[in-house]
Amino acid sequence: MAKEEKFSPIQLDKTDKKLLDLLQQDAKMTTKQLAHHLGLSLTPVFERMKRLERNGVIEKYVAIINKQKVGKELIAFCNVSLKHHSHDVIREFEVEIVKSSEVLECHHIAGMYDYMLKIITKDMDTYHNFIYNKLASIENIGNVRSSFVMREIKTGTHLHLE
Repeated sequence: MAKEEKFSPIQLDKTDKKLLDLLQQDAKMTTKQLAHHLGLSLTPVFERMKRLERNGVIEKYVAIINKQKVGKELIAFCNVSLKHHSHDVIREFEVEIVKSSEVLECHHIAGMYDYMLKIITKDMDTYHNFIYNKLASIENIGNVRSSFVMREIKTGTHLHLE
């Protein structure tokens, strides 16, 4: 697993922020459409996008999939405590979690637990299989507590830029 890098925030002007806002709403917008919304010509918009990509502000472009339409009905948040906290043990846990396709998000947190995982599976049987055969097979798991989503109220990817 790569060493976590710290970055200084990139200075964004008003046009950069508007461009990023438009792309977060619809990443399939053409450069021509973006230029129209920004009141710019094609070349400056293209150059801004490339600069934002090169500087890591735009990490990637993705499609957001409707979970229900592809049969992923169960969303769980799983809190995990480790028994020991040595560098190697933490690294091993994180490497195994990154490999797990069921885990959409993994956050190293402070508090009662060490990690919070967001897991999406087909159903409870599939979730049980993940916990029993994948998560439990990782060395050093101390405690696992799961919470299940009954209904999503708000979910999104849009990062508000002021």
